[in-house]
Amino acid sequence: MQLTFSKMHGLGNDFIVIDNRSGRLQADASLVRFLADRRRGVGCDQLLLLEQAAGAAADFRYRIFNADGAEVEQCGNGARCVARFAHETGLCERDELVFETINGVIRTRLEPNGEVTVDMGAPCFEPEKIPFISAQSAPQYSLGLAGMEVEVGVVSMGNPHAVLQVVDVDNAPVASLGPAIQAEACFPEGVNVGFMQILGPGAIRLRVFERGVGETEACGSGACAAVVVGRQQGLLDAAVDVALTGGHLRIQWDGEQGSVLMTGAATRVYEGRIEI
Repeated sequence: MQLTFSKMHGLGNDFIVIDNRSGRLQADASLVRFLADRRRGVGCDQLLLLEQAAGAAADFRYRIFNADGAEVEQCGNGARCVARFAHETGLCERDELVFETINGVIRTRLEPNGEVTVDMGAPCFEPEKIPFISAQSAPQYSLGLAGMEVEVGVVSMGNPHAVLQVVDVDNAPVASLGPAIQAEACFPEGVNVGFMQILGPGAIRLRVFERGVGETEACGSGACAAVVVGRQQGLLDAAVDVALTGGHLRIQWDGEQGSVLMTGAATRVYEGRIEI
């Protein structure tokens, strides 16, 4: 069958976005891996499917598949892209949209300057809900890795994140320490690993090694997680500029049980068709 898609990206975190409201496409792991392959398929970090909402409270259902074929709970950059996709393709003309995900609903707003704000919901620190194996919740946890101790903050932004502070993000051991932390048994469903350099109370630099993908140019939920962890440790203000490899996101979190708001660009690159 011939599949029509849009290629999009959020600060270089790239996606194949498909209108699957008909339910015609059955995204099994082998198909996702084929589409995500940058040599034999289209190439992407994640495949995003826009589907019919199950209930009247949401405009659409939004599903996310990592390049390795696994379906995951959340993708902040992807949320901005599907919101722009729905608006630009005429599926919905309103600037504010609600999407169902496998972890609840998210709300998006198209800004006058073309950027998109996503209400990412409240962060979760309860170990069993992240999930993270620990006897109790704490601002930081110590992980023993090959003879070294690594201090991380752990939080769920709809998906699990471990965030560690580094002095220089450019020279951080992302390629080695990222997968080592992901492989820890205390993260039974894996984890996205963020390497955060604090520039000041209102600005950080960040690199993220994502589950099922590897290092990406940007990770929206990872940016939210880093700010939340920095705020929880008393290091950051409520509004923070996050500089990622692919560009900047603005993250706002007032603390307590409030929602984390993420604002940034979402870009549609081209439309295409592929035979599957």
